[in-house]
Amino acid sequence: MGQVADAVKIVSAPVMPGLKRSLIAVAAVAAISGFAPTARAQPAPVPQATNDAAAPTADNAVMLTVFFKHDQSRPLSELNAQLDRQGFYKAFPPDGVEVVSWYVMMGIGQVVTLRLPASRLREVNRILENTAWGSYRTEFYPTYDYKPTGLASHEKAQAAK
Repeated sequence: MGQVADAVKIVSAPVMPGLKRSLIAVAAVAAISGFAPTARAQPAPVPQATNDAAAPTADNAVMLTVFFKHDQSRPLSELNAQLDRQGFYKAFPPDGVEVVSWYVMMGIGQVVTLRLPASRLREVNRILENTAWGSYRTEFYPTYDYKPTGLASHEKAQAAK
């Protein structure tokens, strides 16, 4: 309730009546919904059992492309030291997650495409939150293999000439 009281004090200053009502309403909604200005970490992941059910198969696998955008304001040696301290290369990629490709894109950082069971997506996300953040900003993109379709379309178009 302290957040609402603080908001009411803020809007007690002379302001337009409509704006005052809006600010009070926003403050009340924020207090009721448990809004906090700080991010909350997810609880630690439940360890995954390593068995055949956890392996990616045609009916449960997803591909995920991760952009690791490096902090260009810091030297590479400093970024690598932070990755070592945070255990990045010990934890990533986790066992049982296939690395489809891993490239360096000059001026960007690294781009890694993984194939994994959908049930392990959260685990991969938490590993990156705990070990990559600080050295990298991460972006995630669901990915699928279009190469056979694209090449078949190309061949069909070439044959129609």
